[in-house]
Amino acid sequence: MFGDSLSAAYGLKPEQGWVALLEKRLQMQGYGYHIVNASISGETSSGGLARLPRALALNKPAIVILELGANDGLRGLPVATTRANLARMLALITQSGAKALLLGIRLPPNYGPRYGHEFAAMYGELAAERRVGLVPFLLERVALNADLMQADGLHPAEAGEPQVLDTVWPLLMPLLERR
Repeated sequence: MFGDSLSAAYGLKPEQGWVALLEKRLQMQGYGYHIVNASISGETSSGGLARLPRALALNKPAIVILELGANDGLRGLPVATTRANLARMLALITQSGAKALLLGIRLPPNYGPRYGHEFAAMYGELAAERRVGLVPFLLERVALNADLMQADGLHPAEAGEPQVLDTVWPLLMPLLERR
């Protein structure tokens, strides 16, 4: 798992986050995967790109779930820069022999319709070009439900984390193999 605060269980105990819940589900269903959560709150795509080669070399993952870009968008960074960084990361993942699943994010409406649309479309374009799986919007089931989000309106609350996992699971399943 290579992401930002959305995958690092920001504001929660690590075991309450969707990534920890994913590992439990994998174990309960008999998959022999161990998840290394290399997510860092506040991470940008450029920071992730700088860290990824070492993480791939150290962990030699079978699958990499890539969830980055949100902080780039929240900072209003050029979509082209974020896109280039994510494309390079997907290439590195593929070159390492790992399968990739890309998790998309959408921005709050105050960033404007043009920027928001370009940002959201970037994930689908990258997934198609790189031929990787895509979750179009990681927070699809929780973003508009205040009961499932933390007070900041950006991060899922504990009650929302299982919903985030349920958004990812159907697209992750085709990549899994019994080990």
